[in-house]
Amino acid sequence: MDYSAMKTEEQKKEQEKCLAEYRKYQELGLSLDLSRGKPSAEQLALSMGILDSLKSTSVLHTQNGTDCRNYGGLDGIEEAKDLMRKMLGTKQTNVMVLGNSSLTIMFLLFNHAMLDGLLGETPMCMQKKRKFLCPAPGYDRHFGMTEYFGFELVTVPMKEDGPDMDVVEKLVASDETIKGIWCVPKYQNPTGVVFSEEVVKRFAALKPKAKDFRIFWDNAYCIHDLYKEEHEIPDLLDLAEKEGNGDMVYEFCSTSKVAFPGDGIAAFATSPANMIAFKNYLKQGTIGPDKINQLRQVRYFHSIGEIKKHMKKQADIMRPKFEMVERILEEELGSAKIASWTNPRGGYFISFDTMEGCAKRTIELCRDAGVKFTPAGATFPYGKDPKDSNIRIAPSFASAEEIEMATKIFAVSVKLATLEKLSANS
Repeated sequence: MDYSAMKTEEQKKEQEKCLAEYRKYQELGLSLDLSRGKPSAEQLALSMGILDSLKSTSVLHTQNGTDCRNYGGLDGIEEAKDLMRKMLGTKQTNVMVLGNSSLTIMFLLFNHAMLDGLLGETPMCMQKKRKFLCPAPGYDRHFGMTEYFGFELVTVPMKEDGPDMDVVEKLVASDETIKGIWCVPKYQNPTGVVFSEEVVKRFAALKPKAKDFRIFWDNAYCIHDLYKEEHEIPDLLDLAEKEGNGDMVYEFCSTSKVAFPGDGIAAFATSPANMIAFKNYLKQGTIGPDKINQLRQVRYFHSIGEIKKHMKKQADIMRPKFEMVERILEEELGSAKIASWTNPRGGYFISFDTMEGCAKRTIELCRDAGVKFTPAGATFPYGKDPKDSNIRIAPSFASAEEIEMATKIFAVSVKLATLEKLSANS
């Protein structure tokens, strides 16, 4: 039933019905969490064999003779670079492999930009005004990082094939204080959008006014397909190099959600000039990454083909959870015409939009019924959603039974928040 078409008395009866259902959920005393995109215990169990890929009697030398037990190898072992460059779809000479977190590499790059400046430009800490473009809805940790370093966050609308490139091109060409843009090009967090080939090409051809402008291309979900089809995107770094813009691109990926999040390896790909500058910065604080862990990952997965087989097993665990959320949302909210949501083909999130002005209230109602979600507004810069409508749903970590209950509570909370809003406006 279309809520907006209801008469006042009908809305009141529906609200009483929803409130009775909601109170029954409250009485259960639940404690459920759909707030962050963590792998479930079942997913982690798929990788337990990685712990056996090395033992005390294993050969701990790489193919070129590097002893992984010792110092050195600032940019990682060659076998790991080969594996990770295939995940990114780029050249091995452009890649370095570090610890378990690509976010840590991004943080170090901001430190490098702030303290040293990028390729001869003024250190960013000495530039009085600096901005960063943030496609939204987007990843809260990205926004938080740039805010931490003192950038003014500029929201860019997301479209069905990526950021609004008309806006991006106009802004970067006219404003030298804009120093970069965040991008999650495949199964974007939280929308699940896959950037189109045209969008990637337009990124490669950008002509920013700032010489130290950088695209932070966080390809976190490059192999995280939920279905058989693989949505391939071109390699931005390769296209940018052909446009003479290779220095503009920073690419990232990791095995954090492939094997164990706390014990993966992360890759960084960029131009030779950027690589040299970053290594000169990095060597002041480390002699090298954990090469034994890199060797363990290589020995366990062997090839990109084996990784993809492994990820299909993960998809078999994840897919039913996503489909359950989508089914319940459709059953509970489809006819009410009060919300919309994505049906992603990969990644870790579903993006949900309430009626304007209802997201915070929905999250509050869920919390009071024992279900935790990422705070409303988190998917926008400064945690402020101008429409108060977007909510990120993360189905991966909870069990199927927990997801079913949490989604039903979420749906009735959306109904109550909407009916309250309609009542207030009538």
